[in-house]
Amino acid sequence: MNYDLDETAMRRLTAAALTTYRDRPGRFLALAVAATSPLADVARTVERLVFEESFEMDVPTMIAEYRRYEDDSLFFLVLDRRTGLPAGAARVIDGGGKTLDDAPARIDVDLSTIVALHGLHSGRIWDFATLAVLPAYRGGRSGLAVSSLLYRTFLNAGRLAGVRHLVAMLDYRAHRNLKLIGVEFMPMAGSEPFDYLGSPSTEALHTPFPELVPAIARQAGRLRRLGEPFHGSIRGRGLRRLLTRRIAARVAHQISSGDRLDESIVLPGLDRRQLVRAL
Repeated sequence: MNYDLDETAMRRLTAAALTTYRDRPGRFLALAVAATSPLADVARTVERLVFEESFEMDVPTMIAEYRRYEDDSLFFLVLDRRTGLPAGAARVIDGGGKTLDDAPARIDVDLSTIVALHGLHSGRIWDFATLAVLPAYRGGRSGLAVSSLLYRTFLNAGRLAGVRHLVAMLDYRAHRNLKLIGVEFMPMAGSEPFDYLGSPSTEALHTPFPELVPAIARQAGRLRRLGEPFHGSIRGRGLRRLLTRRIAARVAHQISSGDRLDESIVLPGLDRRQLVRAL
């Protein structure tokens, strides 16, 4: 594993993937990447670049935090045809991973109680471990495209893998963004926010995976109907608030339906059995 690829290496690996899937339309290509793939190091490097900027997590810290979870990780990676470089990455950890290891001590609730309260004894669990979008792709149309592709690729892969539960420890900013597109996380065991890995306000969360797409689709409808209450909140007033609401409605619709996203997503030929084996 490598969290510090140089630009030359990233360009070489990105170019190979873009050539392999050159038939896919659009500026961006999204991939699900097994932990052993060379492209996984591209995703790891994106994670580290973003986390070092936001939470001061350098290479040794990333290795220390994620080493034990590497074999159970699946990465999602968005590549930019215009630059020949990655734009964003995300990671899930099969089996509940880091969240179920770290959350009990942080919220002062033992693991057996968390499992019982949220029904985690039944069905496959994914830990939504990281989401990292590089600075050049934050805000604006390209930034929305990158984050939407990461979310949709995650949903497609999780459906193929038969995931039943999603757990996460999210910084308040990431949770705020997910609320606005309609993800209805619940605090794990009714817990409160806590300090974690450089974030002053992190929450331990759970939601049933099969409810994600219906919840996001409902949010798209609520956001379209002016005056109707919706999940989450929008900062700002007047025209700015209205424009944000319209954009959020469009993003939620695309993520829930795959409209203009699925054609740019590749799960490297993986059927459900292969995806399970990749983890």
